[in-house]
Amino acid sequence: MQAWQIDQFGPADSLMLREVPDPAPGPGEVVVTVAAASVNPADAKLRAGRSPGADTIGFPLTLGRDFSGTVAQLGEGVTDFAVGEAVFGVLDRGHEGACAGKIALPAGLVARKPEALSHVEAAALALTGLTALVALEDVARLARGQRILIHGGAGGVGSFAVQYARHVGAEVFVTASARNHDYLRDLGADSVIDYTATSFEEAVADCDVVFDTIGGEVHRRSLTVLKPGGLLVHIAPGPADMATPEDIRIVRPHVGRDRAHLTRILELVASGAVRPPEIATMAFADLPAAHERIETGHVRGKIVLSPVS
Repeated sequence: MQAWQIDQFGPADSLMLREVPDPAPGPGEVVVTVAAASVNPADAKLRAGRSPGADTIGFPLTLGRDFSGTVAQLGEGVTDFAVGEAVFGVLDRGHEGACAGKIALPAGLVARKPEALSHVEAAALALTGLTALVALEDVARLARGQRILIHGGAGGVGSFAVQYARHVGAEVFVTASARNHDYLRDLGADSVIDYTATSFEEAVADCDVVFDTIGGEVHRRSLTVLKPGGLLVHIAPGPADMATPEDIRIVRPHVGRDRAHLTRILELVASGAVRPPEIATMAFADLPAAHERIETGHVRGKIVLSPVS
């Protein structure tokens, strides 16, 4: 099979497409033939050596975290899937490998893909949906009537977060460039703030929750728009020297992988509460270009590689 690998950390052109042996399932695992693989900002950070734990990575490394495809083999003890079933999933934390023709992983990290979703749509929803749900449903427990500010709302995680926040009845403020405003209003944002023209601190206040997908100084500045007792939940690191006010909670959630969250994504999609984000489909052979594109920080929705071969 083919797989995109790196032998050392570096720029996008350090990615190499290689022929590698097909994986074999271990006990409790399934082998999935990958039909679509998602491309995430975290993939590019890892490729460049900017991810936590990068110093423990072994090479060669096959990149990619979330995918959709069909079950090709069952490991010992796996009885809840059949060969040929369509599934989607996310590799466990610290594991990569979805940008390949096949992947072996624990059966508990995949869920059946409904016919109503294409492989491309399922791959686009997997890690983004899981991340947003852990942040807003599990950690923030976002509820009707609360006010939330979402930074980077036009990205994959942000697109899901905006829809989820609208679904639970929160008042949704989002930061985004002007070209993404109509897109975000269509997803359910109540107010979209053009961060290139307006300081978000001037546009919103007294938030119950801020969901920060950007990090850096945005992280620090977000403290000023939270009400006492408010929560800053983030998936990107803030400044190392940032002090935490006593009346504000700051949480970086542990985004674990499991079938329960994948099933929850499907429930929200089936109910009409959430739909797949805008998707740019790129050829499997174009992964280096996809990495360059996602490193601009201005991708709306998701990039998905399909077909994978």
